[in-house]
Amino acid sequence: MPKESVARKSRSMDLFEQAFQEHMAKEAPLAARMRPRTLDEFVGQGHIVGPGRLLRRAIQADQLSSVIFYGPPGTGKTTLAMVIANTTKSHFITINAVLAGVNDIRAAIEVAQERRRLYNQRTILFVDEVHRFNKAQQDALLPWVENGTIILIGATTENPWFSVNAPLVSRSRIFQLKPLTEEDLYTIARRALSDPERGYGKLKVEMHEDALAHLVNVSNGDARSLLNALELAVETTPPNEDGVIVVDMAVAEESIQRRAVLYDKEGDYHFDTISAFIKSLRGSDPDAAMYWLAKMVYAGEDPRFIFRRMLIFASEDVGLADPNAVTVVNACAEAFDRVGLPEGRFHLAEAALYLATAPKSNSVFAFFDALATVEQEREAEVPVHLRDASRDQEGLGHGAGYLYPHAYRDHWVAQQYLPDSLQGKVFYQPGELGYERQIRETILRRREAQLAAMVEREITPAVEHLTFSPQDRARERWIQRALSRTSELLEERRRRIFELAGILRHHVVLDLNAGTGLLTWEAVRRTPEGGVWCLVEKQEEADALLEQAGRLLELERPVVWKGRVWDLPQLMRQAGEPALRFDRIIGRNVCTGEPDKPALARLLAELLRPDGRIVLAEVIPRRAQRLYALVEPAALPRDLAERWKAAEEAIYSDASDPMVNWDAADLERAFAAAGLEVRLEVVEESNERVLGPRYIAQWFTPAASGRPSYVQRLLTSGLLTEGEAELLRQQLSRLIGQPLAWRTGMTYVVAQPAR
Repeated sequence: MPKESVARKSRSMDLFEQAFQEHMAKEAPLAARMRPRTLDEFVGQGHIVGPGRLLRRAIQADQLSSVIFYGPPGTGKTTLAMVIANTTKSHFITINAVLAGVNDIRAAIEVAQERRRLYNQRTILFVDEVHRFNKAQQDALLPWVENGTIILIGATTENPWFSVNAPLVSRSRIFQLKPLTEEDLYTIARRALSDPERGYGKLKVEMHEDALAHLVNVSNGDARSLLNALELAVETTPPNEDGVIVVDMAVAEESIQRRAVLYDKEGDYHFDTISAFIKSLRGSDPDAAMYWLAKMVYAGEDPRFIFRRMLIFASEDVGLADPNAVTVVNACAEAFDRVGLPEGRFHLAEAALYLATAPKSNSVFAFFDALATVEQEREAEVPVHLRDASRDQEGLGHGAGYLYPHAYRDHWVAQQYLPDSLQGKVFYQPGELGYERQIRETILRRREAQLAAMVEREITPAVEHLTFSPQDRARERWIQRALSRTSELLEERRRRIFELAGILRHHVVLDLNAGTGLLTWEAVRRTPEGGVWCLVEKQEEADALLEQAGRLLELERPVVWKGRVWDLPQLMRQAGEPALRFDRIIGRNVCTGEPDKPALARLLAELLRPDGRIVLAEVIPRRAQRLYALVEPAALPRDLAERWKAAEEAIYSDASDPMVNWDAADLERAFAAAGLEVRLEVVEESNERVLGPRYIAQWFTPAASGRPSYVQRLLTSGLLTEGEAELLRQQLSRLIGQPLAWRTGMTYVVAQPAR
């Protein structure tokens, strides 16, 4: 066949295929037609694809690494994969784990290798329902993910830590998608009603608000369920005489009659729901217990499974606080077997309510403590008086000395029952509720008597010291300095900031005044799926941070901005992120020298997400260590000590100096005025500092520009002469090299939007 004919035939097939695809797109269900094509169209999941998040930046930069999307149906897992397919320059292959086998994986690998060899093009393999792959299929995929031949995008409704091979999980980032909010679902529904190309924008549809609210409510966070119901409502409702399709409450109720419950009897939701049920019983919350029980029954859970878990609970968590619990639950289970559903639900509810309202005790865990002791410790011999006397009492004396309890009053006598090596070991701790409260006093009293009645033992002799060294005071001071050096103080401040901040892996964090990187690198470590922005004032600080960041992958590096806090809006516009908002804003000494602290608080509040939090550690200069307190007053002539104290205190009471004219309460008022809920934690830090010549020179050398030095402030007060200031310098110089207790006033500010 001539080449021209082949070409014409090929073009004809392409046109036919294109027409077929267009026809299929028009005939596709509404949920498929409305699938977002770009990140800007994507609705919900702001915690992973919101501005500044790692996944969004990776998609936009086309630098995706292997990922697994995990979440309930209808939350956007496949949609995200399609968005990536629409934006990436990589070759994109899609397979479904239910239908695909090892041969399909090998075929995809061959295509990936060929693309890499011929076009130097990466290949992304999207595996829907990746948890359906068996071990052999996942193992076949693993080497090619590991060597970068393919980039894996897996989608699963099952917890990947349980359903996907550990090596595959360890080589992928896991992103958990949550059920969509009602606001998200309203956005999706209204978009479908108004879109003229893919939705119903060309039709006259009148959607009653209560009908739409019903669809959103019953969809239960599932966008696909919502769109399917909306499609059924619109396309099965004939237009009225005016050509308007009216979707009222009656139509909505017909379109989606049963709420979609997130429940899989073999998967994550099954285990999560039974876990919530058991924890509600343990927490003695009958209302929550009824809710989770109803959810399981509604979703079709096997009642025998629920009874089995309640029988375990009756001993594990109620135990001897109410020994009847096992009997009641077992009787309810037997009654259910006779009655069955639906009436058997009464017995389920009765058992659950009994357990929820029963007193609680987990004292039966004494057995597992004992089991751990048996497993871990050397095998202990049975005490001679407890051994079997029927065979060798005469020869070996086994059983000799045993006291027969029934021969004593109350059928009890104090004697040793544990092995010698375990004397004094306590396994059972009786609770203070229910039946155990009745027996607690008796058990504790007998335990004390038993220990007191044990055969006395020799007192362990004091341990002899075999070495001795004369005391070295210089060495002792060095050790004290090493134990309380400044870096450890900063480490404690960093620990406290992150403890208060509660940063999660997906958070977007702004580190203010980040010059040293003290907080920056810890924030980077804690937000592998989020992002870190840091602000520095000096170019050399920015250069140092960027140099250290060079060790990280580009997407994992913090974004470094140079400027002051007031420059942040402009810096964000220059970076093309004017709408960027932060989950956490952290920093040290951000407010210290700022004269307008209320304005600063308002700016930070504007940069915060609605559920965000600000955590700042601020040194309070007016609570700083006073230098006059380091020198004994007796070492100074006449009233010089009093005048020195007055002159130095005047420095910290200067109402015109923004460094010292504030205290913790002023910060609280500033952030509260910005509409934030504020919590302060004021601490007095004390550490050991060794004075060096540098400190003395800094304090007693006049400053060429900027803030006056310490000596200039003293002389400005008019209370001291230059000669007296020199005398003070000499007194402080005598302390050089000595460890001194140094006091610092700190406040931790925690602020978040009012709720």
